[in-house]
Amino acid sequence: MVKKKEEAGCPACRIKQRSEEEYKDLIHRLNRIEGQVRGVRGMVEKDAYCIDILNQVSAVSCALNSFTKILLSNHMKSCVADDIREGNEEKLDELVKTLQKLMK
Repeated sequence: MVKKKEEAGCPACRIKQRSEEEYKDLIHRLNRIEGQVRGVRGMVEKDAYCIDILNQVSAVSCALNSFTKILLSNHMKSCVADDIREGNEEKLDELVKTLQKLMK
């Protein structure tokens, strides 16, 4: 569920209350991606062969795409679905705009 941080003094900010499982999964994936990016940097610093670096970059891109799909799915199943049930289509419009950006 997305809640506004109005209680915290930030009316323009929004937050999402995630389950412990969802939080751990997302953080775990981001940690792996971060490690992969550091690996690519190390390869560049060690003058690794271009194709080897490109293969690692492809793996990073796939990992980011997987992260995006999971986050998007969670958002649709919770935030968007909750708003639609409440008769508010604002989140749906926001989702459409976000999908247009992701598909460029």
